[in-house]
Amino acid sequence: MLPSLIHAVFPSLLSRKRVRDAGLVRTYDRTMAELLREVQQLFEAPLTPAGLLQMSGKLQEQFAPKLQDSDICMLPSYNHKLPTGLEQGTYLALDVGGSTFRVAVVELSGKKPGAKSMRIVNMKSYKIDNPIRALKGSEFFDWMAEKIETAIAAPELKQTNGKTPWRMGLSWSFPVEQTSIRSGNILTMGKGFRATDGTFGQDLSDLIMASCKRRNLNVRMESIVNDSSATLLSRAYEDPSTRFAVILGTGFNIAVHLPVTSLASSKYGNRPQRWFDEAKHVLVNTEASMFGKDIFPTTQWDDYLNETHMRPDFQPFEHLISGRYLGEIVRLILMEAIQSTGLFSGEIPEKFSEPYSFDTGTMAAIEADETKSLSQGSSLFQTRHPLSKPPSYSDISFVRQISQLVSHRAAGYLAAGIHALWSLRIKSEGLTPAEAGHMAIGCNGSVIEKYPYFRQLCQSHLDELTVMSGAERGDVKLEVAVESAIFGAAVAVCCLEE
Repeated sequence: MLPSLIHAVFPSLLSRKRVRDAGLVRTYDRTMAELLREVQQLFEAPLTPAGLLQMSGKLQEQFAPKLQDSDICMLPSYNHKLPTGLEQGTYLALDVGGSTFRVAVVELSGKKPGAKSMRIVNMKSYKIDNPIRALKGSEFFDWMAEKIETAIAAPELKQTNGKTPWRMGLSWSFPVEQTSIRSGNILTMGKGFRATDGTFGQDLSDLIMASCKRRNLNVRMESIVNDSSATLLSRAYEDPSTRFAVILGTGFNIAVHLPVTSLASSKYGNRPQRWFDEAKHVLVNTEASMFGKDIFPTTQWDDYLNETHMRPDFQPFEHLISGRYLGEIVRLILMEAIQSTGLFSGEIPEKFSEPYSFDTGTMAAIEADETKSLSQGSSLFQTRHPLSKPPSYSDISFVRQISQLVSHRAAGYLAAGIHALWSLRIKSEGLTPAEAGHMAIGCNGSVIEKYPYFRQLCQSHLDELTVMSGAERGDVKLEVAVESAIFGAAVAVCCLEE
């Protein structure tokens, strides 16, 4: 597709580019068209169905030892029940993320013709900025309790629960060592949070409830789940065929519903025998971002990103597909284009030399520009990264095509990862691909929900891979799970009820 575009967009650049700058003539090593062809080859070559299928097989080989012994990935939760979709009730759902704390009253009404099965009755959102992240130990949980008190004091909620304690579910987007469905030891949160100062290893439920009791709040913590498990539960409430959840925004993770026997008994720690008596399956937090080293083909720009990262090789899969890194990969390619081809007439845009200055949101907006002159993308780029003169049509078209190549590769690699876990699951169930039948995957996160054509491209690759494995096209379906952290926190509580 791209070669013909190269000639259409860059007809004047098919010979060595010479630019007059301050009276001097600068000669560049190659043309933009030549670099685009090189990038195209590097990013598209791995995306053949056979190539992606091979990556899936190698990923399955990487999964195997981690299912037997690892304390950082393939982590079994305490959740073993999936919702039937018939559960009903009103719950208080808490969602603690990296930049926002949300408190919502969620009503689950079951499957009723013509009505929504899940509804947010009321929701309050509170920004977590640097001063809040700096709150130490119990100070952070006192802040949470203050916001919970404000949220449930809303006039429209005063009569909702009467004297009955609010049953709370928490979606916690940070590491926690779960000790029961409603408890877990708090671990280092990262991202500048100081809440673990003096509380590291203490029970997260106890910490929150202690702060709530100091305010005499009539609440009770019933369930703690991570954001990927919350997404799976929320989607499963509406679609009972859901067995996976994919989180792909700034970060990346996958949760999967597996037979208990898929993991070594040592992975479950000291759980009561009653749990094993009841549990046939378990929700597993795969921490999929940590896999993929030496499996996914990389380029010199990927390798540079990894080598200069604070934790090289720690999350190789995430480096190639998540919103935190896609824009940076594009920026590195564009910096090379500026220096070697004369992109933007050789001028480095404002702030463009700073790592991670070109964000994935800007990249997505430029890729989404369907105007004939690419005026929207050009205007946005000039606003966020000013040049002495606005980028030309050739310049912004080059940026757009590089963005497409980077995002399309990410969609293909994600499909390979999903296929690997799908293959693991059906083998664990003792099924063949043809016997597995329809399965839904709940999807949440800015990249997989909102990036132009990303989910559709991933679905296309996934269809090819599952058909090659012996399944029917469409057997594995990516479905958006809206507000999944909030709904999933509530569904996790309703799953506890008989």
